[in-house]
Amino acid sequence: MKVISVLGSTGSIGTQTMDIVRANASSLKVVALAAGSNIDLLEKQIREFKPDLAAVYDEGKASDLREAVKDTGVRITAGMDGIIEAACVSGADTVVTSMVGMIGIKPTIAAIRAGKNIALANKETLVCAGHIIMDLARKYGISILPVDSEHSAIFQSLNGENRKGVSKILLTASGGPFRGKKTSELADMTVEDALKHPNWSMGKKITVDSATLVNKGLEVMEARWLFDVPTDRIQVVVHPQSIIHSMVEYVDGAIMAQLGMPDMKLPIQYALFYPDRRYLDGKRVDFFKLHEMTFEEPDAEVFRGLKLALIAADKGGTMPTVFNAANEKAVELFLARKIGFLEIYDIIEGCMQDHRTVDLPDVDTILNAEREAYEYIESRWKL
Repeated sequence: MKVISVLGSTGSIGTQTMDIVRANASSLKVVALAAGSNIDLLEKQIREFKPDLAAVYDEGKASDLREAVKDTGVRITAGMDGIIEAACVSGADTVVTSMVGMIGIKPTIAAIRAGKNIALANKETLVCAGHIIMDLARKYGISILPVDSEHSAIFQSLNGENRKGVSKILLTASGGPFRGKKTSELADMTVEDALKHPNWSMGKKITVDSATLVNKGLEVMEARWLFDVPTDRIQVVVHPQSIIHSMVEYVDGAIMAQLGMPDMKLPIQYALFYPDRRYLDGKRVDFFKLHEMTFEEPDAEVFRGLKLALIAADKGGTMPTVFNAANEKAVELFLARKIGFLEIYDIIEGCMQDHRTVDLPDVDTILNAEREAYEYIESRWKL
C-alpha cells in the first residue's frame, strides 16, 4: 500500500491523480488533501477518500469547510501552515505537489525535510528554487519523480542508462493552439482562442502558457535541475501530434524516446508506482491510423515566451522567479480580459529589464523577487 498526500487535489493534475487513486483503491491510500479555495470539490473528495487531514489555503473558506465536514472527523487546517502540515502528514511516503504557483515551494521543502518522496507537478518549485530543492533532495535521500509529461518521458528515456553518456535532451512541444501564426495574427487572439489546445486537456493557466510557449521555457528550466543538464544541451522540438513526449540523445547518436497518447494520467501513475508499471485504461497509439509524425523548429521570435525564458535561465539567480511571476500575473490579467495576448510578453520583458538579479537566493529572497515583480506590473500597467 502506497500512502500519499495530494497538494492541489481540486486542480487539473489533482483531480486526475484522484482518478488514479480511485482506480487503484487496493494499493493507494490518501491521508491528506490540500486545495486553494475550491471547498465544494474538496468536500466531495473528503467524503469519498476519507483522508486524516485536509488543508485550504484560503482561511475563510477553511472555516466554511470545517463546518461542512464536521460529521466526518477529518481535521481541517488553513493557510500556508495548513498546507505545510498536509505536506508533512504522518504516514505519507509520497507527496504529489500539484498546486499552481509559488505557493508550492514552501510545502515541497517541508515535505523533503520530513523525508517524503515528491511526485512533482509544480513547475515553480524547480524554476525558482531548483538550487535549493535538489540540494535538499540529495541531503535527505528522497526521490523527486516528475509528473510533467515531458519530464516523465525524459526520466523514462534515461532509465537504466549511464547519465555520463547523455549528449542532449530533446524536449518536445505541441506548438499549442497558435502554431504557425505570425505576430500580427496573435494580436487579435482571444481567451477562447488560447484555450483551444489541439491535444491536451489542462488547466487554463497552463493552456495559455502552451499558447505563448512560456510553458516550454519553464520546462527547460525544470529539466536543467532535474537531470543536471545545462540549458544549452536542451533542445525544444515542436511535434504537433504529441505522441513522442520527449527524447534523450546519447553520445553514440542513439536516441531514446517515450511515446504514448497525450494523457496526463500516464505520467501521474508512473510517478506514483515507480519503478512498477500498472495497467492504465485509455486509448493506445495506433500507428496505422497515425500515419506520420512531424517535427518543426519553434519560432522563438514570434513566440517570445521561449526566448525570454532562455534569457532568464541564462541569468539565473532570481531572474527565473521574476520571469515566472510576471508570466503568472500576465496570464491572470489575460484570462480576466484586461490585457491582450501579446501584452503577456511585454509584461514579462518589462519585469525582467527592471530587475536586478540576486545570485543563489534563499526562499525569502525568491518570494521578495516575486512581490517586486507584481508591484512593478501594478505600477506600470495601471491596473
